[in-house]
Amino acid sequence: MTVNTSEAPVVRRQAPGWLVGVVTGVFGLAYAYAVWGAIGFLVQQANGEAGLTGYGWFVLLMPVVFPAIAFAAAFVLGRRRGILPLALTMLTGLGLVGAFWMNVFALAVTSAAIYNAV
Repeated sequence: MTVNTSEAPVVRRQAPGWLVGVVTGVFGLAYAYAVWGAIGFLVQQANGEAGLTGYGWFVLLMPVVFPAIAFAAAFVLGRRRGILPLALTMLTGLGLVGAFWMNVFALAVTSAAIYNAV
């Protein structure tokens, strides 16, 4: 059997570390803003007239935790690729965070089960 040596090995180019850091930092600020907004909404609802039930605490704590999970997953999936796939992965994760936040907000507005009865 002969070995074909005419084919060049495939070299995957990675983005420079500083550029990955800049893209990750910019998107990290957007994810942090989502966490900050979720914490503000949680505090506002917990200090309201009715307060929150245990279920309400669970529901309103999820938007605080979910952006961190989505950011970590997007970073792990996109860190070994180029800058554009990393940015698109981060943007997709941010879209998921936004959709999740809107679902939780709609539940908080329409459901009385998360608030204590007055």
